[in-house]
Amino acid sequence: MPRFQYRGRSSRGEAVSGRIDAESAEAVASQLFNSGVTPIDITPAQAEARDLLPAFSLQKKPAVDEVILFTRQMYALTKAGVPLTAGLRSLAGSMRNPVFIAALREIVETLESGRELSVAIARHPNIFPPLYISLIRVGENSGRLEESFSLMYDYLQREKHTRQQIKSALRYPTTVIIAITIAMGVLAGFVIPAFSQIFDQLGGQLPLPTRIIMAFSDFVRGYWFVILLGLAAAGGGFVFWKNTDRGRYLWDRTRFRLPLVGDIILRASLARFARAFSMTYRSGVPLSQGLTLVSRAVDNEFLGEKVVQIRNGVERGETLSATAAAAGLFTPLVLQMLRVGEETGAVDDMLDEVGDYYEREVDYDVANISAIIEPLLIVALGGMVLVIALGVFLPMWGIFRLALHG
Repeated sequence: MPRFQYRGRSSRGEAVSGRIDAESAEAVASQLFNSGVTPIDITPAQAEARDLLPAFSLQKKPAVDEVILFTRQMYALTKAGVPLTAGLRSLAGSMRNPVFIAALREIVETLESGRELSVAIARHPNIFPPLYISLIRVGENSGRLEESFSLMYDYLQREKHTRQQIKSALRYPTTVIIAITIAMGVLAGFVIPAFSQIFDQLGGQLPLPTRIIMAFSDFVRGYWFVILLGLAAAGGGFVFWKNTDRGRYLWDRTRFRLPLVGDIILRASLARFARAFSMTYRSGVPLSQGLTLVSRAVDNEFLGEKVVQIRNGVERGETLSATAAAAGLFTPLVLQMLRVGEETGAVDDMLDEVGDYYEREVDYDVANISAIIEPLLIVALGGMVLVIALGVFLPMWGIFRLALHG
């Protein structure tokens, strides 16, 4: 990812500068605005020695668990009244990830130079997302930094749980498909050829199912390298396409329409939307800016676009529930809760209820997904066994019949 050098002014008018990794200068400007910095100049950074061989670095980006632990520790330290610099130095000494340790030391240096914590952590977007930065800035401005860390800790915990739910929903069907594919490859490459030699020696006209199976086996054995290359090329092409802006958008939209698991992924994503929106709303982030942050936090380009549509409607003076209904993706439950929240002034509480409801539903569906897929798996395996049985035993029955009549 390209690195950019920036200069700007903090919310207090102080000059700030630094480097940020981002896709474009526009993305850098957006990150700076979200962290309370007004950019003055953004230019591509000159490559440094440490930037030349990033692929060979053994240092890994901090895991989500490490960020969650850091957030929980910062909540405890700020609540106890420990100075930020002293607390961060202590945490840097207890961390194991070299990237995180270096980032914390740089944050301490930035704080000691008189800058805000939100500005300091904004220099490390590979660790702290824009939502994190904005919430810390709100905590600084309101004098409730410990509350911001507490909210962020709860959000990250639930975010981790939601990601695990989505992975669990996809894991079982993916495993089943891979297992069936391997089984077909073993049958075509090793089992069927053994019977094929016997049938060739017998001669005569073989039944149609047998000829189909033998033709499939001959194709797999004769062109297995072409098949493997084709699968590898298709997989690589899919990954490349999915990493493009258009591909990522289309794939995120398609995931909601997948058989069996698409509805689970949709509800898990709506729970993530509800949690992120509730947190930004409760913490006092301006509504338009909060929706911008939520559109990035949902980790789905298609859903993120719908959230941006809501933001645009709100900026035009429309209500949340009306713009959400016009987006055409949100369920009646979400729309009703938003409407009730607007009428009662408790949008954040209603969104929390939505998040709780969908998380319970997704937990139940993920726990029972095997019961849904097992009948389909039995039908698929039964079909494979039937085709193989017909292909193998039909000619044998013919041989036995001829022997008896002979």
